[in-house]
Amino acid sequence: MKPASFKYFYPKDLPEVFSLLEKYGSRARLLAGGQSLVPLMNFRLSRPDFLVDLNGISELSFIRNKSSNIEIGAMTRARAIEGDHLIGLHVPMLRIATTQIAHLPIRSRGTIGGSLANADPAAEYPAVALALNMDLVVQSVGGERRIAAKDFFLDSLTTALAPNELLTKIIVPKIPKGSGFALIEIARRRGDFAIAGVATQLTLSGKNVKTVSLAFFGVGPVPTRLVAAERVILRDGINDKAIKAAASAVEDEIDPIGDLHATAEYRRRLAGVICKRALKQAVSNARNA
Repeated sequence: MKPASFKYFYPKDLPEVFSLLEKYGSRARLLAGGQSLVPLMNFRLSRPDFLVDLNGISELSFIRNKSSNIEIGAMTRARAIEGDHLIGLHVPMLRIATTQIAHLPIRSRGTIGGSLANADPAAEYPAVALALNMDLVVQSVGGERRIAAKDFFLDSLTTALAPNELLTKIIVPKIPKGSGFALIEIARRRGDFAIAGVATQLTLSGKNVKTVSLAFFGVGPVPTRLVAAERVILRDGINDKAIKAAASAVEDEIDPIGDLHATAEYRRRLAGVICKRALKQAVSNARNA
């Protein structure tokens, strides 16, 4: 199929982008990598009147090393993140998550900002943003604001971005010493969207768990931090009994949907299973770090 008719813009700088967004608002869509938007337009599930192509804005593509975090431009391709040594050293979960995204041609074109702004509930980047406590910097004609990942994803394919705003930068905290991570997802085929997945990050202080995050994707309308399960680990430590209790808390807390890929009950059970695997893998990585 072909998309419905639209007017195309190829701005050369951010002021021009902001001007277009201010003028056309919700009638315009931003084109980053296009790996999600273009198929939606071809099936006429998305019918923007105006398409604003961001691929001419080179200042939105970067990876910068700061004292306590890594800054990533919204137009940075997934392939660049996958191969970057700073990412691998300071936020290895982000690199591993990137390798799980679809296939090489898609990672070579798709961008981190596009994935986060698209907010597909089964995508890897939104869940990793939650697990790593990322901040997302958005801009408009009126200025800049910083949104915590936990406040960014509102519903399926819906974010806190206003119609006249653009996601410009992602701030990723560097993992502290004594940290371990795991990213586990179950899909019908490698590269497919996850039936269920979890991004886990924890930090040990001696034998105690100092911090833990469990961010699930593919099991609801938005990626979700499961706080009840995290509290079990923080309270009881990282032993077999606590891990089993955390998995039970996960199954109690989530409210998955059923579709042609899996029933709601299958997703619920699967979430508990991968929770156990992820916690064991994360603590093993932390102890070996």
